[in-house]
Amino acid sequence: MARRLRFNGTGSGVNGCPSLHEDLDTGEVIVHGPALTDPDDIARLRHLDKGEVPIVVPRELLVDFGPKEVVRVPDIIGLDEFDRLFTQFEHTAWRLETRRRYASDELTATYAQFTSGEPVDWHGIDAEWCAERREQTALGKRFERVRIVDDPPTTGQLYLLDNARRNSAVGERILNLSREDADRLGLPAEDFWIFDSRLVALLNFDDADNLVDVELITEPAAVLRYVMTRDAALHHAVPYEEFAARLAAQED
Repeated sequence: MARRLRFNGTGSGVNGCPSLHEDLDTGEVIVHGPALTDPDDIARLRHLDKGEVPIVVPRELLVDFGPKEVVRVPDIIGLDEFDRLFTQFEHTAWRLETRRRYASDELTATYAQFTSGEPVDWHGIDAEWCAERREQTALGKRFERVRIVDDPPTTGQLYLLDNARRNSAVGERILNLSREDADRLGLPAEDFWIFDSRLVALLNFDDADNLVDVELITEPAAVLRYVMTRDAALHHAVPYEEFAARLAAQED
């Protein structure tokens, strides 16, 4: 189906280039103008994907004719596209885990081992995932998680506390924070990843605790709020080994 495009304006009164149009249905903005062609300039661009063409536009064109009121449409991606984020980021990937259970964990053989009281042997589990994590950390990338734990911990939270041995072995840094401290700090009851402090992947779960899709957030002010959450959580969280030792001491 053809787009319904509205011509918003042009920065040129002679040849009509560059110009700006707006898709009336999606809110997307289409700009056409002279392409950036200098190889040295193109080499300095970040996140330029195959098939994309960089266009040079004067700032005044965007100020004069860009949409003045933007209604944000959630950018929802599927789980396959979400998985690709873990190899596409450049520096840091950070996760906050706030839920009391994750349905996907309960389908695993390791969860059955754990709940039956057997020691869990993590060797060889999720070999492909582990290999990818090792490859990425070998490139100098950093993975961190803060996991919130209730008092008393749920079975799912205790399972993840045991699981932290596996994650740390492949290069992730795992920390824990009590639910009481998380509430005192005003942390949101949301699960999300932050990639390179510029992209947030908000994880959406159904009522049965299944991950169904992921919302990407790139608006700078919104990303900053999640980054502030990360900083607060990291300041108060402790390494999982220390947290586990505290729990063990309470049981004695």
